[in-house]
Amino acid sequence: MSRAVSLCRRFHLYKLPRLAHQLRGDGLQYLLMGPGSEGWAPGAVEVNDSAGALGRTVGQLYQQREADEIAYILYNDQKPKEEGSGFAVQHEKGHTKGVVLLDKTQGFWLVHSTPHFPPPKDEGEFAYPSTGEKNGQNFLCVTYPLERFQTIGEQLSINEPLIYDCSVPDSMASSLPSLAALCGKSWSEGSNASLPLSDPLSLVPSNRSVELASLAGTAFVSFAKGSSFENDLYHSWVAPALQSDLLVQFWHESAGVLPSDCSQNWEVLNVKTISLGSADEFSTTKDHSKWAVGTEDASGSWICVGDINRNEAEEKRGGGTVCHSNSAVWKAYRTAVVEYYPCEG
Repeated sequence: MSRAVSLCRRFHLYKLPRLAHQLRGDGLQYLLMGPGSEGWAPGAVEVNDSAGALGRTVGQLYQQREADEIAYILYNDQKPKEEGSGFAVQHEKGHTKGVVLLDKTQGFWLVHSTPHFPPPKDEGEFAYPSTGEKNGQNFLCVTYPLERFQTIGEQLSINEPLIYDCSVPDSMASSLPSLAALCGKSWSEGSNASLPLSDPLSLVPSNRSVELASLAGTAFVSFAKGSSFENDLYHSWVAPALQSDLLVQFWHESAGVLPSDCSQNWEVLNVKTISLGSADEFSTTKDHSKWAVGTEDASGSWICVGDINRNEAEEKRGGGTVCHSNSAVWKAYRTAVVEYYPCEG
């Protein structure tokens, strides 16, 4: 893998929803924010373009020819369509979506909310699904050094992901036993893994948070929960862990949506409407993203991007979020919230 993977150093990407009254209402426009950015900037091309931020990053997977030089895991509870099959939803697995791609020195972890994305490696090229055009979607991509990926694999094991394509070559499996186990390989007993996952779902805790330092030295916090956690990710865990009230954006078009919750000293408030920079205002019913932002900058400037919704069914499914503290990113997400649902009573 070329060092072009460092292009993902860290970026937030917000794919805008398709809005009928927009001049460019095809649902392929996106906003981007990277290191040093003071706010959202329009993507130079459409989200399905291989020259865009997402295409340049994920597209590297399809350009690799040496199978023993890279490891990758593609997971999505709504995996890409297979020939002769529909878009099945796997409710028995975690509600979790992402891409892990690395070589023998570094790689990236992309956390996102888009069903049916990305295509398997044998498709041969980057593509963005037409099913991901209608609603808003969110992506967080961070580049990490090789030594972080054992921990990332452990977090994914807790999430109980539906993995539809993966490869961890023998030359990398001994240093990455958690990724190897997720991909169906055994690992050496001499490994120093903190979670010995010969079976990816054995011995894993119901939930765990860990700090992950990026290649650039930025601190991120990964929150991972499994089905046995049986509680709301944000109110029962993330808010008290970060010591911050939260505004949470998630997909409201599902049964059993949890109301805003101001109990137990923490306010977790459901976002109602959003406006991003010059983009038109839109409702959360048009946004499939899952993110949370601290209500106040003074509470730590927290922003989290993940893959789990606030509803009763997903209390009993795996999933998680990745958080970091950054005033500019916090401001970009916090000012995007136009309205939220207050707590009842």
